[in-house]
Amino acid sequence: MCKFKDTTLGIKKLDFGLKRGAMAVFLTDGRVVIVPISMFPDIKRLTKAQREDYMIMDDQYFSFEHLSKIFSVKDVLKY
Repeated sequence: MCKFKDTTLGIKKLDFGLKRGAMAVFLTDGRVVIVPISMFPDIKRLTKAQREDYMIMDDQYFSFEHLSKIFSVKDVLKY
């Protein structure tokens, strides 16, 4: 788990349909972080179907079947 400001955080799920042009990241502490998808150009280039084909690894990282890059909870929180 990620230690961020004395809090242990992980990723529960991603949602690309909550707000147009944004990615919602549901955290293990109950918060939802919404970031513009434009902040992640590699993810923005994926089709809607490809975005839904994501995987979460160790509650800390996420990636997509059609993308070789791995993102972390820290990548989301820095925006």
